[in-house]
Amino acid sequence: MKRIVAVAFVVMLVAVPVVAATQWSTVGGDTGNTRYSSLAQINTQNVTKLGAAWVSEKVGPSPTYRVMPVIDNGLMFLTAPPLVCAVDIATGRIVWRYRTATGEGGQFGPPGSPAREGVAVGEGLVFVGLSDTNLIALRENTGELVWKVYLGAPSGETTGGFSGAPLYSDGLVSIGTNADFGYRGQIVAVDAKTGREVWRWFAIPAPGEPGSETWPKNNHAWKHGGGAVWLVGTYDAELGLDFYVTGNAVPQYGGENRPGDNLYTDCVVALDSKTGKLHWYYQLVRHDIWEADIAEAPALFDAQINGRSRKAIAAMRTDGYLFMLDRVTGKPLGRIEERRVPEDTFQKTATTQPYPVGADHVLPDCDYWKTQSLPEGFELGCFFTAASTEKPNVVAPVYGMRGTPMAFDPQTQFFYVTGQAGLQWLRRVEDPDFYSLSFSERVPGLNKLSWGVLAALDSRTDKIVWKKEIPGGSLGRPSGALATAGGLVFQMFGDGSLQAYDASNGSLLWQFQTGTIGGSAPFSFESGGEQYIATVVGGNVWAFKLGGTLPARPAPPVPPEVDFVGPITDTANIETTTLMRDMGLTGSHYLSDEYQFNPYRARVKAGTRVSWRNNGTLTHTIVAVDGSWTTGPLEPLDIGTVTFDKPGTFTYRCKEYPWVYGQIIVEPAPEKEGQNQLSKTGP
Repeated sequence: MKRIVAVAFVVMLVAVPVVAATQWSTVGGDTGNTRYSSLAQINTQNVTKLGAAWVSEKVGPSPTYRVMPVIDNGLMFLTAPPLVCAVDIATGRIVWRYRTATGEGGQFGPPGSPAREGVAVGEGLVFVGLSDTNLIALRENTGELVWKVYLGAPSGETTGGFSGAPLYSDGLVSIGTNADFGYRGQIVAVDAKTGREVWRWFAIPAPGEPGSETWPKNNHAWKHGGGAVWLVGTYDAELGLDFYVTGNAVPQYGGENRPGDNLYTDCVVALDSKTGKLHWYYQLVRHDIWEADIAEAPALFDAQINGRSRKAIAAMRTDGYLFMLDRVTGKPLGRIEERRVPEDTFQKTATTQPYPVGADHVLPDCDYWKTQSLPEGFELGCFFTAASTEKPNVVAPVYGMRGTPMAFDPQTQFFYVTGQAGLQWLRRVEDPDFYSLSFSERVPGLNKLSWGVLAALDSRTDKIVWKKEIPGGSLGRPSGALATAGGLVFQMFGDGSLQAYDASNGSLLWQFQTGTIGGSAPFSFESGGEQYIATVVGGNVWAFKLGGTLPARPAPPVPPEVDFVGPITDTANIETTTLMRDMGLTGSHYLSDEYQFNPYRARVKAGTRVSWRNNGTLTHTIVAVDGSWTTGPLEPLDIGTVTFDKPGTFTYRCKEYPWVYGQIIVEPAPEKEGQNQLSKTGP
C-alpha cells in the first residue's frame, strides 16, 4: 500500500473504524480486526457462480490453520514456518521467499521460525516476529532483510518468543510475547524504520506497580506469572490507543501459590500507542487455573445503543461469552453480574466470575453435557471446575473459543464467531508446575462428542441470531469467519470445504471442496477490478472469483471415527504406570502417573500372550470392558497375562480406577511358510 493510500485509510478508519478497505491490510482485515470486507461484487445473488481462479504453488511447509495473510501493493504476505512468502495476488505466483531459520522443525518450524499467525506491513516493509524473540523487517518488493532486533527483556529475565502477528500503527510496530513456560507476557513497540525499542509493557506487574497487589507478596510468583500475548492487537488512531488481550496465569492449572486476581492475565488492555502506558483494563477471568486465555483477537466496532453510536471493543471469552466494552473507558456496554462458580479453597479460586446479563453463550456448559452419554468412570464438571489432585476422573467442557478470529459486519451488526464444543479430561498433580496433563484422547469415545460451532451474535443484544453445529471433532473445527458487504459469511472447515452463508440467517448458499484437510480463515481482496475470496489450505493459497473455472477436488479421506486416538505401539508388555516428562518452569519436571497405561494402545498378533506389569504403588486389576477376561488383582511388582487368540480390538480398564482405559489391537497371525506356499500353488 502506498503512503498516500495508508493516510486515506486512516482517515476513513477514524470515521467508521469497522469498515475495511478494498485490500486486506492486516491479518484481521483492518486495524480494527473486524475481518470485514467492504467489497460487494460477490453477493448473495451471484455467489453460486463463484469458482476457483488460481491455486498457488506450495508456499512452504504446510501453514497451520491459524495463518492469516496480509495484502499490499498487489502482493500477499504470509508465514509458512520457517519461511516468509510473498505471492502475486493476480496469478498466485511466488514472488519471493525469505527463510528465517534452518531445518524444518516441528509443527511451527525450528527455533527462529516466523510467528504462526502472520505479518504486518507499513512504510514499504514487512514486519515479522520470530519464535526466538527477534523481530525483523523485510523489503516488501524483494524480501531483502532491512533490520533485525532481539527484543528479549533488557533486565535479562527469560522472555517468551513471538506467536502472533505484529501491529503497525503510526510509525511504530508492536508485538506480544508468549509466556506459558513461566515467563511474563510482554508487549514491545519499536520504531518501524530502525527497530529501535520505544516502549515495553509487562502483563504481570512488578512489586509496587499498579496491579501488583493482586499477586502474593511473600513469593516470586509474579516473575513467572504468564499473561501471554498470543494475538495481534488493534489500533484506534483517533484515541491513540492500542488494544490487546492477554492469556492465562501460570502455572496453568495450579493457583495455590498465587492467591489473588492475578492482573493483568485474561484481560483486555488499552495502551497509549506512543508510550505503552496502561490506559484501562478489563479482566474477563480472575485467578485463572483453567488455561482460559482470551484466545481470539479483539475487534473494534461502533455499537448502537439507544439509537446512539459508541466506540466499542469486543472480546470473546473462551467459554463462549462475548464481552463488549466502551473502548474509551473500558466499561462494559451492558450490565455485568457476578455469578458464583465452583470453588477450590486449596487453589485459592475466585468465588465469582463476571457474566454479561442476558447474554447467550455459544458453547454448552454442564447442563447440556448432563444429557449426553459420558464414558464410564468419569464425573462431569462445569466451566470453572478446578482440576484437582483429589478427583483425577473429572471431564469438563472445553474452553473452545480460541485461535479462530471472529468477524463483525456493520450492516447486520452481527459478530460471526467460531469455536469447538467438547469435553476434556481435567487433570493436575501435586506439582503445580507440571503442565502437560491433557490426555483427553485416552478417554474412549470422548473425541466423538466434539463438534464445531459457527454462530452469529447480535451486538445490540448479545443474543444468538443463528448457529451452525458442524460434526466431526477436529475436522469440524471452523477456522475463523470472513464477513463481506455482499451479505455473505465465508468459513473454511477442517474437512477441506470452503462455505458461504447468508449473513442474515445462516443459510448455506455455496461450497467448494479443496481436497485437503484443514484450512485457514478466508479473506478477500480486489485485483484487476474483480473481487476475490481466498484461503490457505495445505500450504497452497486458493483464490476464488466469479466465473472461476478450476474444478473442485475430491474430498480428502476422512479419518475413521474410533474410540481411541493417538500412537500405537507394537508390544506385548504393558505397564500400569507411566513416567511423564514435562518442560516446566525450571527445566524438566517428572511424574510417575498411575492413571495411564504405558503404552495405552498396544498392537500384537493373534495368539500372543500380553502381560501387564504393576510398576506402581497401587493395586490394579485389569478387566475387559465387556467383562470377558481379567488379570485378577495385581499388587506392586505383580505380572498378569492374557492370551489373545482372535483378531479384533479390545478395550480394557482398571477395576479400581475405572477411568483408566487401554486398548489392545490384535491383528491376524502371519501364515506359516508351508501354509503360504500351499495358498500360492494349490493342492
